[in-house]
Amino acid sequence: MNDSIETTATYREITTQTAAWREAMDVVAAQADALRALWSQGEYDSIMFTGCGSTYYLSLAGAALWQTLMDAPAKAMPGGELYLYPRASYGSLAGRRTLLIAVSRSGTTSETIAAARQFKERGHGEVVVITNYGDTPLADLGHITITIPAGQEESVAQTRSFASMYVAVTALVATLAGEDDLLAAMAKLPVVGDALIARYEPQAKALGENLDLDRFYFLGSGPRYGLACEVNLKMKEMTLTHSEPFHFFEFRHGPMSMVNEQAAIIGLLSEENHALEAQVLTEMAALGGRIFSLGERDADVAFHSGLPEIIRNVLYLPVLQLMACYRSVAKGLNPDSPNNLTAVIELDLVV
Repeated sequence: MNDSIETTATYREITTQTAAWREAMDVVAAQADALRALWSQGEYDSIMFTGCGSTYYLSLAGAALWQTLMDAPAKAMPGGELYLYPRASYGSLAGRRTLLIAVSRSGTTSETIAAARQFKERGHGEVVVITNYGDTPLADLGHITITIPAGQEESVAQTRSFASMYVAVTALVATLAGEDDLLAAMAKLPVVGDALIARYEPQAKALGENLDLDRFYFLGSGPRYGLACEVNLKMKEMTLTHSEPFHFFEFRHGPMSMVNEQAAIIGLLSEENHALEAQVLTEMAALGGRIFSLGERDADVAFHSGLPEIIRNVLYLPVLQLMACYRSVAKGLNPDSPNNLTAVIELDLVV
């Protein structure tokens, strides 16, 4: 691919994503009363998040966020697993009520639709849908559907859409947790996000275009593990580069054997456990790895947002998405059209 990065849809979608963050917060706020009513009347025993690919990773992050803010169990499963192995996924739901939060950029992903339809037909509970496209089969299955049109994309790899839906999940959980202060703080996210993109795009470019690196490891723990999985997927999809996600401490248990001068280790540092997580990066640097860290402070990409940790995790995404986009172009690939992929997976499934 010989065009400049600015001509790609992926680049435009990454660098304009904060407008979709705003819309996500506005849409959730408009449905806040309905969401609270559903939650208070539902008497749910369990919470399940589901999606496929990127939105499964969003579900992992969402479930961790739920458990942190709501202090109640939540689980994430791929849509295909819910459909094929409902007992293994849910266990026995006899006499129990579950809220299913189904996430899909297109609203037409076959496995997610089949899982949500099966869930409803078996009377397990209600479905909340989060999507970027309304008037779709999945949207029609939602007791409440949160639609974020500003997150729509031309490109195949999810960037703006993922971030918009993650912000919506964050706002949804904060709403149900009654955390009005957190919701008010979230309004500052777009301004901080724009500043991060402007300030750190050169670093994303430099690391992404470094073709001496042939493997990338993304480390994130707690609510950030699902995000580490997602940015790992962007590296695979856009750049055809070996990439894997790990929890911070798990990286020591075998995977660190792959660290050398050609390895980049990207750390999504928390504030709560900053010193312990940073120590892992220090150890990997001693093995020759190229270290790149993101966090509120004392990091290569420092947010300096002043926002509560639990609601600022979307800030990890834009710079790492840009890194993958720059690497794709540097390798002569087209980030808008990854190898072997389509924007929507549609299968012939029968409930």
